[in-house]
Amino acid sequence: MSLKTTPAGPTVAPTATIRDPRLDFYRGIAMFIILFAHTPGNFFTSWIPARWGFSDATEMFVFCSGMASAIAFGRTFDRAGWVLGTARVGYRVWQVYWAHIAMFFAIAMMLSFWDSTGLFNKDYTGSLNLTPFFRDAQENLVGLFTLTYVPNYFDILPMYMVILVMMPLIMALSRVNLWLVAAFVVIVWVFAQRLILTKHGLGDFALNLPAEPWSERRWFFNPFGWQLVFFTGFALMCGWIPAPPVNKWLIALAAIIVIANIPLSNIGVRAINREWFGAFESNWVIDWRVANKQFFDKSAFGILRYVQFLSLAYLGWVIAGEGGKRLIVTSKEGLSVLWAKIIAIIMKVGQQSLAVFVFSMVFARFSGFLLDQMGRSTFKTTMVNFLGMATIILVAYFVAWIKSQPWRAKKV
Repeated sequence: MSLKTTPAGPTVAPTATIRDPRLDFYRGIAMFIILFAHTPGNFFTSWIPARWGFSDATEMFVFCSGMASAIAFGRTFDRAGWVLGTARVGYRVWQVYWAHIAMFFAIAMMLSFWDSTGLFNKDYTGSLNLTPFFRDAQENLVGLFTLTYVPNYFDILPMYMVILVMMPLIMALSRVNLWLVAAFVVIVWVFAQRLILTKHGLGDFALNLPAEPWSERRWFFNPFGWQLVFFTGFALMCGWIPAPPVNKWLIALAAIIVIANIPLSNIGVRAINREWFGAFESNWVIDWRVANKQFFDKSAFGILRYVQFLSLAYLGWVIAGEGGKRLIVTSKEGLSVLWAKIIAIIMKVGQQSLAVFVFSMVFARFSGFLLDQMGRSTFKTTMVNFLGMATIILVAYFVAWIKSQPWRAKKV
């Protein structure tokens, strides 16, 4: 790994002051995948990218969030100083915190309403394991607001907040030496690998945070593991790590890594283990996954997830072209017009990722409720998915319109 620095110390690359179409596009793609993945009983989730390898839309979301944070906050530290840069990060944490709280209560209220009617033969509150919250609401309200009660469905934004809190420390270390940043990030990631540490008798030193007051459960998305992919995106956008060259050998290597992951993926388990070799009772895929779970553990962000995601990210970066030029369609004829509109819509969703994410997590539960009542035929499930896609697109455009402050008088 090569780290860039200047005589005056590390700085954020000038290119981090403008929007990057690649960032908006891939973050938008991640938002649609997240909607599908969180809709209960959705057959779309059987074929999302996560089923073809170790990494999934969470890596896309966190990596792109790291890049977006470099754009949004990175130069503030250089321009306004560490204190004001920290204050700006703190304000973002404040926004994400209340988004998390609002999302929790919106979903809890919705599930409770369905259960309170007595009309539906399903325990919706229990489906997200929220029954303990209502059983002892007084204690758990404190846990909710102090982030010591974090149910699994609601753990992405808390993870994001903790990583944001680490950013001022990263910026302080970068003023000393970028290798200190790399060492800190890697060491913290190592101590988040509970399964590996436990195998070596060091499980008591594993870093994580309590997820509920009545048990020893920890956060599913361990922020101390996931900060590795976040700060990788952050460092790339800041220019601390040089962009990799477009090289046919690197492209081949990345493609080989991605393809090699397929036999060991969920698709591999379904197709290779059960269908191709089922007659020979071959269980090598499942056996390998069980024996090596620590290397692709989603909770702690195992190393194989990192390697596979970086390979995918590199291929996506190459496909998009320099500066995302292949995402910018200039032709005004035929399919090019349709393609340009689709890309513009995806980018709009990516630009409003926090609002879209929060809404999609709420709407995903509503989509599951609709499917429970309508049935999960292929046609009905497809229509519900398209309804969800249309809805988050409307949310993205609405939020963008609100942010434009249309009530302000236009200058003539």
